[in-house]
Amino acid sequence: MTFQFTADCIIGIEQIDVEHQYLFTILNQIVDAVHHNEGIWDESQKLETYIARLKEYGQIHFTHEEEYMEEHHDLELPRQKREHAFFMKKLSSIDLMDLNDEEKKKILEDMLSYLTKWLYQHILGSDTLIGKIKHLPDECESGSFCEFTDKYLTGISLIDEEHRGLFEIIGRAYNLVEKNSINDKYDDIMLIIDELEEYTKVHFSHEEEYMENTHYPHLDAQKRAHDTFLSKLEEKDLGENEEDQQAYLEDLLDFLFAWLSNHILKMDKGII
Repeated sequence: MTFQFTADCIIGIEQIDVEHQYLFTILNQIVDAVHHNEGIWDESQKLETYIARLKEYGQIHFTHEEEYMEEHHDLELPRQKREHAFFMKKLSSIDLMDLNDEEKKKILEDMLSYLTKWLYQHILGSDTLIGKIKHLPDECESGSFCEFTDKYLTGISLIDEEHRGLFEIIGRAYNLVEKNSINDKYDDIMLIIDELEEYTKVHFSHEEEYMENTHYPHLDAQKRAHDTFLSKLEEKDLGENEEDQQAYLEDLLDFLFAWLSNHILKMDKGII
């Protein structure tokens, strides 16, 4: 088992990309120590060194990432800080003291699976959007922001039509958010987002089936990305108890549109 830093994880900011790659390198060093080196439990110092390195480098990377976002006034910085703190807390909770070899192995395998899944989702769902999320309601209303233009075409008719449908649904939600009082229209907007979630599930199913039938080599990466987007949609009801529902819905729609447009341009246009 190895964890691959795939092309979909590249966000286009050199320092951050290099640091992400090194995080995967450290994770794979731990994997190798757990699964392939005989007598690794007699070399516990080596394993502890890798774990300590992951903690130290993770903190260094998150600091660099947050500094970059602060310097560029990135609107996603507060959410990124929360996610980074969560990752470091989870990592710091690892305790192998007074455990036998099998118990250590089980804890490390579970930890590696969880942290790697989290890292993939964080990169694909948050880091790829650094510098890309910007609320532009006026442009959306005029049709230039939410419009499905030729630059998004993949050349695959079914996928293109369904992408067009996703843009149309998000555009309707944007317009309702901007033109009406949220107190009066919150439930109506959430119904549109429910529609978006159901349509997205159908679309991703069709897209993955197409890639499977054509033996597309990056299907696993696409599935990871799709899961990230759906996870965000499944959390949509969290806004019900927010004091500022207008801001919550604007942030949610900004994220969904930025992620979708970025995903189409970076990944879907490579489907053959």
